[in-house]
Formats: sequence, C-alpha cells, structure tokens
Amino acid sequence: MSAVADLLLIRIDDRGDAGRIAWLTINNPARRNALGMAGKRAIAAAFAELGRDERLRAAVITGAGEKSFIAGADIHEMKDLDAAGAAIEHTLTHEANAAIRALPVPVIARINGWCLGFGMELAAACDLRVASDAAKFGMPEVRVGIPSGMEAALLPRLIGWGKAAELVYTGDIIDAHEAHRIGFLQAVTPAAELDARIERWLDSILRGGPRVMRLQKALLLDWERLPLAQAIEAGIRACVDARSTDEPRRMMEAFINRKSLNK
Repeated sequence: MSAVADLLLIRIDDRGDAGRIAWLTINNPARRNALGMAGKRAIAAAFAELGRDERLRAAVITGAGEKSFIAGADIHEMKDLDAAGAAIEHTLTHEANAAIRALPVPVIARINGWCLGFGMELAAACDLRVASDAAKFGMPEVRVGIPSGMEAALLPRLIGWGKAAELVYTGDIIDAHEAHRIGFLQAVTPAAELDARIERWLDSILRGGPRVMRLQKALLLDWERLPLAQAIEAGIRACVDARSTDEPRRMMEAFINRKSLNK
C-alpha cells in the first residue's frame, strides 16, 4: 500500500442482502489526523469510487486513534504556500468535502476527538454527526492568518449565523455538549458507546429501501439549494420517481402485513 493510501484506510462491511457499509479512517494519528493535499485527494477519490457501488447503503468516516477526528489541515504544508499553491490547497479542501456530499447514500461522521478547521468542515459535509463526549470543536483559521472558507459556508445553515460568526471570528474551542446544543451534532455519547450509536443509525437506515434512501439524500440537497416552492416541487418529482420501481409497493405491502399480524 502506498503512503498516500495509508492516509485513508477503507473497509467494506458486506451485510448480504442488506447491502454494504463503507468505513473510512483518516490515518495520521501522530499529527492528530491533520491532512494535507495528498490526504484530501485520497478522500475525494475514495468517495468518487464508493459512489459507483450500487450496493452501498451508507458510509462512516472517523479518525485513527482515540484522541482526534481531524485536527485540521496540515499547517506545516500550508505555511509556505504562495497564492497559486493556496488556490490548489483550498480547492482540494472543497473537492474532498464535495465528494462526501455527492455520495448518493448517507454519510456518518464518527467524531472521536479533536475536530478543528478542515475537520469541522468535513463533518459538516456529512449527513449525520455523532461525537464522543470528550470531543472538541473549533474553526481556528483566523489565528493562523487565513479566514475559514470552503465548506465552512455550511455552518450558518447548521448552527445559525450568530454561532457560526462566533466560531469563525474568535477561533475559540467548544466542547461536544455545546456542539450538540447548537445543532452541529445529532448525538453525543461516551467514547465506548460511539460504535453502538452508529449501529443504531445504520440499522434504521437499512430498514429504509435502498432506492428511496438515495432519492432522500438527493432531495435533502435540493432542499438546501432551492427556494421553498421549488423544493416542494422537487419533493413531488422524487415521490413520483420512487414509483419507477416496485420498491414502494413491496415495502407498503410488508408494512400492511405487519400491522395485520399485530391486530
């Protein structure tokens, strides 16, 4: 395995008829899983490849070790960039996060520790976020001379303009309970229970139909970018599109039969 490949470890969990779950691990624990350009390219390439897997049902991304999810970009690499190099580096940040958002199935961020800068942007690009109660969050870019950009633009939508402004202006660190309170996280749990919490989400996701889950992911992105009236129209089209296979009929019949058995 190449040094670049070692930065991102990928495991595919095949669950038979239920489909496949991808587990991705950022693997640079000696540097708190900080990632440079090579790592960002690896993320973009991995998610593009996973997007071609028709049996994929969900992906989970985490950091190696017990102390850090992703503690930002590689500041040692960034320090001496000129304007042209910075354009490449920051574009790669976007491309890595965009590849996560483009994956047609839900992506879960398993936040096991420090989640700073690029790490918080990447977590924001995921669909669901659960963190260890020891995790820490922040956008400290202004403290090293650059603004928070790229997928930091997702933060006001998740946590509101006020809290987003506080984080990017101050560079201050918040704990997991505050990140949950402001809506960045959907769940907080002791570190030992992270995987059990994720499995509960995966179990619920796998109870949904494979095709409808992909329609729902696309619709969530539509809700984000479209005015309300157009988002509603997109929902109508998605519900109609769901009928192009027999998945709704089969699942509705199974639901009716379960209800009948429970009478």
